[in-house]
Amino acid sequence: RNKIKSFAMVAVNAKTNAEGQSIPPYKLIVLDEADSMTTDAQSALRRTMETYCRITRFCIICNYVSRLIPPITSRCAKFHFKPLPKQATLDRLKMIAAAEGVGCSDRVFALIEEQSEGDMRKAIQMMQSLHRLAMDGEIAEQAVLDISGAVPAETVRALIAGCQQPNAFKQIQAEVDALLLQGYPAGQLLAQLSGEVVSSATLPDVAKGVISKGLAEADKHLVDGANEYLQLLNVFA
Repeated sequence: RNKIKSFAMVAVNAKTNAEGQSIPPYKLIVLDEADSMTTDAQSALRRTMETYCRITRFCIICNYVSRLIPPITSRCAKFHFKPLPKQATLDRLKMIAAAEGVGCSDRVFALIEEQSEGDMRKAIQMMQSLHRLAMDGEIAEQAVLDISGAVPAETVRALIAGCQQPNAFKQIQAEVDALLLQGYPAGQLLAQLSGEVVSSATLPDVAKGVISKGLAEADKHLVDGANEYLQLLNVFA
């Protein structure tokens, strides 16, 4: 905090740089992953922004705007960036793999791209971890699913099918128990359920809306610290 404040409070006196080019009369502070800051830290940042806005500009980068306090978001112009196109991610991953000697099949590249959700940094870090795990050998498809924490697709489909059957609560309860015991995060399961529901060709739009609303509410409760087991049972009930 003190480093940011100390930098922000110093005014820019020079009007040109070493090459003689004109420069703006303010500095720029870039804060990445700002949504991971505590509420107290964000409040301190807000006071710094208010005090030194004349001589300092702030570029705040985050994944979830909802995790920033309103006094900060209301003082900023928001720019939303879409996920990278699938082919752009695949091309970059293949270029890196060729340069670094990483053994990957097309299916592995596709799985990494799918799990990264358009986040290039996440995709590169995942491929690097998989390369180390494979001990310089060929990266296996199952390793991608294991390291990403993704729930097996057949398990997700089995849960959806169970919800459509009468008197299947005991079976669903056992499946939820098994998933949590294996360490799968509840938020990941909700995300995959949402994808299956939205892409379903059999569910009507009204049903998709109702189910998506329930999944969103459960995800909000998880973010607020609710019990994963109870939230999943409530979703499947």
